[in-house]
Amino acid sequence: MRIILIWVFNALALLAVAYLLPGINVEGFISALIAALLLGLINTFLRPLLILLTLPVTVLSLGLFILVINGLLFWFAGSVLKGFEVNGFWTGVMGALLYSVFSFLLSLLLRQKNLQQGSVIIDHDKL
Repeated sequence: MRIILIWVFNALALLAVAYLLPGINVEGFISALIAALLLGLINTFLRPLLILLTLPVTVLSLGLFILVINGLLFWFAGSVLKGFEVNGFWTGVMGALLYSVFSFLLSLLLRQKNLQQGSVIIDHDKL
């Protein structure tokens, strides 16, 4: 259930990015769900390989080259899917940055909700 909720949150984050950046278009919520799934798969399987292959450049740039990798992968996802469009590299970089920020904030919200549900209140006076 948690994975599905994260997937929906990522789709909502993608819709927010498309709303804020004029160079990114998402046709609807279903397209956002499919794009979020593809971005998750790309970030799981392709991104670590690219980071490993470009490790010397990443070290020399003090990690800033990871922004280039993220932007290229976001742009790539926009070129593969029909309902998700990214109009350029720099738009992809900005979209990837906003997408990661929104996804992070939504995951914090989910984590906070899980902490509130799982927390136990201990009354020290009764101990």
